[in-house]
Amino acid sequence: MKLYDSGIFLVNGHDIVEEAHADLPVSKAEAAKNTIAYGILEAHNTSGNMEKLQIKFDKLTSHDITFVGIIQTARASGLEKFPVPYVLTNCHNSLCAVGGTINEDDHMFGLTCAKKYGGVYVPPHQAVIHQFAREMLAGGGKMILGSDSHTRYGALGTMAMGEGGPELVKQLLSQTYDINMPGVVAIYLKGEPRPGVGPQDVALAIIGKVFANGYVKNKVMEFVGPGVASLSADFRIGVDVMTTETTCLSSIWQTDDKIEEFYTIHGRSEEYKALKPGAVAYYDGCVEIDLSEIKPMIAMPFHPSNTYTIDELKANLDDILADVEKKAQVSLDGKIPFSLREKVVDGRFYVDQGIIAGCAGGGFENICAAADILKGTSIGADAFTLSVYPASTPIYMELAKNGVLADLLATGAVVKTAFCGPCFGAGDTPANKAFSIRHTTRNFPNREGSKIQNGQISSVALMDARSIAATAANKGFLTSAEEYTGSYTNQKYYFDKTIYDNRVFDSKGVADPDVEIHFGPNIKDWPKMAPLAENLVLKVVSEIHDPVTTTDELIPSGETSSYRSNPLGLAEFTLSRKDPAYVGRAKEVQKAQQAIQDGKCPLDALAELKPVMDVIHTQFPDAGEGNLGVGSTIFAVKPGDGSAREQAASCQKVLGGWANIANEYATKRYRSNLINWGMLPFLIQEGELPFHNDDYLFFPEIRRAVEEKADIIKGYVVKEDGLKEFEVTLGELTDDEREIILKGCLINYNRR
Repeated sequence: MKLYDSGIFLVNGHDIVEEAHADLPVSKAEAAKNTIAYGILEAHNTSGNMEKLQIKFDKLTSHDITFVGIIQTARASGLEKFPVPYVLTNCHNSLCAVGGTINEDDHMFGLTCAKKYGGVYVPPHQAVIHQFAREMLAGGGKMILGSDSHTRYGALGTMAMGEGGPELVKQLLSQTYDINMPGVVAIYLKGEPRPGVGPQDVALAIIGKVFANGYVKNKVMEFVGPGVASLSADFRIGVDVMTTETTCLSSIWQTDDKIEEFYTIHGRSEEYKALKPGAVAYYDGCVEIDLSEIKPMIAMPFHPSNTYTIDELKANLDDILADVEKKAQVSLDGKIPFSLREKVVDGRFYVDQGIIAGCAGGGFENICAAADILKGTSIGADAFTLSVYPASTPIYMELAKNGVLADLLATGAVVKTAFCGPCFGAGDTPANKAFSIRHTTRNFPNREGSKIQNGQISSVALMDARSIAATAANKGFLTSAEEYTGSYTNQKYYFDKTIYDNRVFDSKGVADPDVEIHFGPNIKDWPKMAPLAENLVLKVVSEIHDPVTTTDELIPSGETSSYRSNPLGLAEFTLSRKDPAYVGRAKEVQKAQQAIQDGKCPLDALAELKPVMDVIHTQFPDAGEGNLGVGSTIFAVKPGDGSAREQAASCQKVLGGWANIANEYATKRYRSNLINWGMLPFLIQEGELPFHNDDYLFFPEIRRAVEEKADIIKGYVVKEDGLKEFEVTLGELTDDEREIILKGCLINYNRR
């Protein structure tokens, strides 16, 4: 795999010409318009300026731990009907097993909203969000926005993006998705995969190469080159969905007869569109991949970029496991012993569990290939277990019809319904100290069952379904699918949407305003949020120095997902697995802001604030009644990797958070979530921090700084001996984003 140091020209979709050696009859600026991505973005841009995009999407999609908050926000902002097709799937809180009636109440909220506002409702266990979108929503040249980070349908010619809920709210209110024109990086494929190598192997190889160096961060990955033709539609989809883990903005692929066949199989042949780059296309970078050189991969705990070939791991078992254990202690803050070397039995690495599931692993071809490897074997009667989750009921039905389901069940594997739970900690949770291999999307710490504060730890590695099956056939001892010497049946897929016709509610875009929304007792409105004050006093209530902080660490997934429809209830879990003292600290500071909103003196509500204000008044005597806001902030080196969940930001806001301070934001999604909840996305240069946990910070005239687009913002650390100056920036903000921050949140902005 080769990463080019500069931009490249792609000639006739085949030949790479490095920018430094280019002598072509077209300029770089004109050639940049010949990418597939440029054409799709241009068709959806409403600004008239291709440098500053204002995108309107064709369709929207959400699942049951995001759609309640989105619709509640939109309702508070004046929603009357869904202006574009909006699909509400129920694939996360599907089990209805946590928190009493909460999960099914949320589902009924979704069904009644689909009726009232004119949407589509997919009941639990019918399809995971992204498989339904592939089967029923995607279209060539279209754009889809989803409130899940793995919203990626580029293999089907659809540019899709995963964002936090407020960005969907904007679309529901006929507003736009505002971004600068992103860079476009060519993912140039050549050759074809060797037997036993699946899409997860290719995806992990790419992630391992580009995540740490940020090569594609916030850019569009455009898959081109002769190697694309060697991949089936399912294979491309499996690679595409994992592009999220590179931190790219979106993805798009050249299309061909295999994608046309996909649409035909699904009864939507009119949605196919031939897409390819122009005769000479310019890309801001290029990742050149020889598919024939990719070997079965494994992403070790605790990140999809922590990649090795399975052969490499087996050959250097002790050294690699020791290194993984060492890295893990950074993620775990050294709070709990973590050992993988105890899993080595007679020189072989023993795995406790295998999972093939979700939007990445639950595809038809993945499951059929796994069944071929497993056929005639047994997973054994020991600790090792294997669960398979087809990504949709139509896939499940076809596996039943063609005999694959029976073959899997005969081995001791368990085949379950379409469900995203194993990917985010709500299904097939491993035992304490167990090691799970999964064809899913993520393996972050504190995700699939770990509760460090309770002494519980489990770990997940990502692998392709084929190597998971080979490991299962070997009774749980880690095995590469290349060791399988049998043949693959390459079963043909037949799509039957009868179950969707029978079970999915589709309003056909017709709203019924007379429908009453079902509100369960857990579904709560957003609390009132104050506009940004003239001056701001912030207490640092958490300080995180991990290289990257995931959204799972900011607000845990798993059982907490049941509380996503209750802003205050969910907020009690904020940073609970990373900094359990955070909530108490934040709530204590919040008393002062609440006093201000109630027309009372904040010093009476928070006694420790009096000496802080005394110091502030030595230089800023006018800061106080009528012009002061008080709240909390956190520092993290690089927060926001992973999920699109808006609650990573909104939970801080409802606890009185006014800002994050970071050296860098891991994803655009997280930064956008901060802004949409009225939080200042401060950036501070790397190096020794001028402040620490429990310090108070003062930002004078912060409102004016936002209004006047100040490049540098002066802050002060409040010390007993005076104010110590430091500087932060806000990065680029659109005028609307500034207004949202000034108003206090997107809801307030839309109430104007």
